[in-house]
Parts: sequence; C-alpha cells; structure tokens
Amino acid sequence: MAFRRTIGASASEDRLEKLVQDRLQPGADKEMIDQRIWDLFGEEWCVMFTDLSGFSRGVEKFGIIHFLQTIHESERILIPIIEDHDGILLKSEGDSFLVIFRNVGKGITSAIKMQQELVIYNKDKIPEEKILLCVGLGFGKVLKIGDTDVFGSEVNIASKLGEDTAEAGEILVTQSVFERAADKHLKFEELAEGPAGTSKAYKLVY
Repeated sequence: MAFRRTIGASASEDRLEKLVQDRLQPGADKEMIDQRIWDLFGEEWCVMFTDLSGFSRGVEKFGIIHFLQTIHESERILIPIIEDHDGILLKSEGDSFLVIFRNVGKGITSAIKMQQELVIYNKDKIPEEKILLCVGLGFGKVLKIGDTDVFGSEVNIASKLGEDTAEAGEILVTQSVFERAADKHLKFEELAEGPAGTSKAYKLVY
C-alpha cells in the first residue's frame, strides 16, 4: 500500500512539472495549460495551518529534548482529533501542521476540539511544558498535488493567519470560511487588519 501511495504522489508531481515546463515554452498557450492544471488538480478544501506559540524561544531556552517532547505530545494529542474529524494531515514540519478537510464545518469543529483538549492538558503543566496552539483556517479552490501538498490563495492566507497572526489559543479564519460558517451559530470577531491577500479575517470566539 505504501508503494502504491508513493507512485500516486509521484505521478501527480510529474504531470504538474511537465505542464509547468510546457507553460514556459515560447509561444505557449498559457490559458489552455492553466485550465488543464486546474482540471487535473483543482479541488475545494478547507485548509488548516497550526503553529505552537513561543516554540522557537522554548527550544532555545530548554534545548532539543524539550523540542522532541513538545512535538511528541502535540502529535499524540492533536492527530487523533484531526482523524476523528476526517482531516488529512499532509505535512508535519517542526511545530506546524498542514491539514485539509473536505468541508468548513469539520475543520472548525476539529480546531475547537484541539484547543479545548489542550486547555485540559495544560491545566496541571508548568509553563514551559504547556502546548499553546495557534490555528488558521481557509477554504476555497486549491491545487492539490497527490497527498503531498496544496497551493492557492486560501492556503497562503491560512498559513499567515496560523503561523504569523494568531496568538496562543486563537482560531483565525479567512473571509471565505466566515461566509460558510455564518449559519452555524458561531461567533466571530473581525480582525482590525487582515493579512495580505484578503480584505477581512476573523477570530472565532468559542
């Protein structure tokens, strides 16, 4: 099964690379090639980026063993929640996750559950052992390349929200997520300033 998955991801990457090379040729019909790329890889997904607040400072202060412990514990707690909500973990790099969900509702519910579980986990922990999660959510048409990566405007914005803008315990969402969650009896606060690439962004009040 692992071998079949490797072949599948490689086939997608090879096809994309060839089409991009074709697009670079003199006189290439870029509009037609772009449409082929979107036809092959374009899908709608809810994209989640997570980050651990103060993680780099903690590693510098407490060392590599602290780093490994924090990563281990965050994965132990959070990955089962992601799976329970039908999320697909595409990447785990250091203290960050890239996760995709088929719909906004499951992405939001998963994010809330992740934060709630960490509140419980942190209750009896000393400050340096607490896991403080930041989450950014986007939704829209993306290019999904096998099970290795996704690209698109909503991906970029969700990344900025989760990794750069959100503070510990926050769930920040794009305008697109907000619009699709407005009828779910959730509360949101508009941010004073959204990241580049979006007119508005919101903090989920949970």
